[in-house]
Amino acid sequence: MARMISREPTIERLATARSLLLEPFGLNETHLLKALGEITARKVDDADLYFQYTRSEGWSLEEGIVKTGSFSIDQGVGVRAVSGEKTAFAYSDDISEASLLDAARTVRTIASGGGNARTKVGAKKIAGARSLYRGTDPIASLDSAAKVQLLERAEKLARSKDPRVKQVMAGLASEYDVVMVARADGTLAADIRPLVRMSVTVIAEQDGRREVGSGGGGGRFGLDYFDADRIEEYVSDAVHAALTNLESRPAPAGEMTVVLGPGWPGILLHEAIGHGLEGDFNRKGSSAFSGRVGKRVAAKGVTVLDDGTIADRRGSLNVDDEGNASQRNVLIEDGILRGYIQDSLNARLMGVAPTGNGRRESYAHIPMPRMTNTYMLGGDKQPDEIVASIKKGLYATNFGGGQVDITSGKFVFSASEAYWVENGKILYPVKGATIVGNGPDALTRVTMIGNDMKLDSGVGTCGKEGQSVPVGVGQPTLRIDGLTVGGTA
Repeated sequence: MARMISREPTIERLATARSLLLEPFGLNETHLLKALGEITARKVDDADLYFQYTRSEGWSLEEGIVKTGSFSIDQGVGVRAVSGEKTAFAYSDDISEASLLDAARTVRTIASGGGNARTKVGAKKIAGARSLYRGTDPIASLDSAAKVQLLERAEKLARSKDPRVKQVMAGLASEYDVVMVARADGTLAADIRPLVRMSVTVIAEQDGRREVGSGGGGGRFGLDYFDADRIEEYVSDAVHAALTNLESRPAPAGEMTVVLGPGWPGILLHEAIGHGLEGDFNRKGSSAFSGRVGKRVAAKGVTVLDDGTIADRRGSLNVDDEGNASQRNVLIEDGILRGYIQDSLNARLMGVAPTGNGRRESYAHIPMPRMTNTYMLGGDKQPDEIVASIKKGLYATNFGGGQVDITSGKFVFSASEAYWVENGKILYPVKGATIVGNGPDALTRVTMIGNDMKLDSGVGTCGKEGQSVPVGVGQPTLRIDGLTVGGTA
């Protein structure tokens, strides 16, 4: 029997990228070198070309009816030159030799003083990369009828759970993203990034009161991930949250002990600490963590990582958007700050190596240091033991939105599912609790760390300077003393 010969994944990804992003437009790597040569004809510190092809699809169901079905294709190229701290950037949705050279000539004007010093384009080198997910096209993994059936199954299941469930909304999103990066140092890299997400939202009603609950998840795989067990999990989460909120009372306010549940509550860690560890803020001295590498910034036992190398995760990348392989970066180790999240520009200016965190929303955006999957490692305490240790306080198991001021470290978060605890006993669910604090200060107030670290289900999207990228978060059950809770009571 003949054996199939498969190519090394990095080479395979490059071949796919060439077939989608170069060959249909009469381009090859000689044209890329020519464009980079145009930019580096004047002295620049860095230059790159970023090609992207994205096919995306979305379905939503409400009241048993398909409310929306959308499909789009976007493609283009971004051209960047970097000199010192300055970046010149041009992009086009027309992939052609003419537009590529035009963009290259546009961005090279960044070279100061119009001097003639040339920057040599490096010899070609294929970027090393990981193989963290299959280069599958999730949109093609199920036909339209089967996609709608998935959503119908979720809706029927939610309604069967409890008669108080009055309305169900379900959504399915799929994306097939192919990127290719060519850099002035000779680096050539490509990635094929599948991404899927399913969401379920229910509205429950009792005695004229209506409350909302949601569930869902996803990652970098095909739609076959959403099997019966997975849909059951998402629906159960949504229904449980809505019914719990029907029983909720106004949240007490004041300074108190707060216990955060595992998984998605790590969004607080992402916002309150993660953004403050991004290289650009620290290079400019605007982060509360600036200049503190090697110093204690958190309680003992607190270890925070940003890890873009976890298989199939929403925030993971084989290579970042500058062609650097993703990494597992230890940011805080046992309370000591070890380093920051870096893209190429900030790493160069800070005299450190890039960490595989150069990310951009699309070819029409410049890269910047961004998180991938950010989480805190587990400790040695049983979750029940941590909740039982609360004399009077809040146990928050799910969060809605939040925001942070990078310079001061102050954050505000709204809990979408939380409970009031007295003398170690959960008494009742509460509504309207907002948690207010200071990220660096909150880290020093961590007094108990659970042994139940888990990652979120794959729903996170992070915004920064107008750009959105998919991310992951995670943490164990955590006890933090002396946080301020803004309640409704």
